[in-house]
Amino acid sequence: MPRPKKERCIEFKPRVTCFKPCGADDEKLERVHLALDEIEALRLINILRMDQRAAAEFMGVHQSTLQRILTDARDKVTDALINGKAIEIPTA
Repeated sequence: MPRPKKERCIEFKPRVTCFKPCGADDEKLERVHLALDEIEALRLINILRMDQRAAAEFMGVHQSTLQRILTDARDKVTDALINGKAIEIPTA
């Protein structure tokens, strides 16, 4: 049985919850789902320019956990951009 996920501090709530390629047919479009903790990790590292130690402390996780979250988020965003997929973000 897997360990329960540790609660993560997420300060940012996105106003926009879906990005898609221009002119793409919504029904046929593959989707990539980004979790709120992945969006928060991207924001802290890439927008606020925090180092990983500070971002991990802010989110209440270990640095290695933050690195995994960040790697997963970057992989998903790259997949969506390269392969023309929509990016969806949960609202809560």
